[in-house]
Amino acid sequence: MLSLDDYGAIFAVIGLVGVLLLASPTLGFVLHFFGSEPFSELYILGPGHMAEGYPFNVKAGEEYGVYVGVGNHMGLSSYYLVCVKFRNQSDPLPNVTEGSPSPLPAIYEHRVFVEDGGSWETFLRFSFSGVSRFGNQCLVESLTVNDFTFTVNKWALWDSANKGFYYQLFIELWIYDLEYGGFRFHNRFVSLWLNMSVS
Repeated sequence: MLSLDDYGAIFAVIGLVGVLLLASPTLGFVLHFFGSEPFSELYILGPGHMAEGYPFNVKAGEEYGVYVGVGNHMGLSSYYLVCVKFRNQSDPLPNVTEGSPSPLPAIYEHRVFVEDGGSWETFLRFSFSGVSRFGNQCLVESLTVNDFTFTVNKWALWDSANKGFYYQLFIELWIYDLEYGGFRFHNRFVSLWLNMSVS
């Protein structure tokens, strides 16, 4: 037979387990709220909406496409600027160590509001025109993005190690900073290498 002290210990253990079970959802929310670091995500998916099948060997007059998306995990709704830029092998990329964007001008932009926990995605179509080759150099005169044509006049030199004329289409993510009163580079970018060697 159990003594009164034994019953007291059993009731104390059952009570403690009950309190922990009832408090665990709240405790999990509090730990998650204070323990998570806010961040934004930027991604590119291939035309099949997968992380594969990205355009690589490209030529003038053909249209290519990728999905570009932004995910917001900042803890509040955010206003984003998605900048599309185009470079050759020698043009500068963003410097993620310093947190500075590429000094190249944006050729196409999207401005979007994304609620916390939400995402935004678009299909980005692009094509090239005015592509010509002169010995070991290739010139791309125009780039069309979602039916808007931009003069780029980018030269690339033949890359003998990788056997191609290489360009890069890259996307930078900027976020609106209330204290600054404008958009700031959010230290995120994604890119596609494009080989313009195909005739």
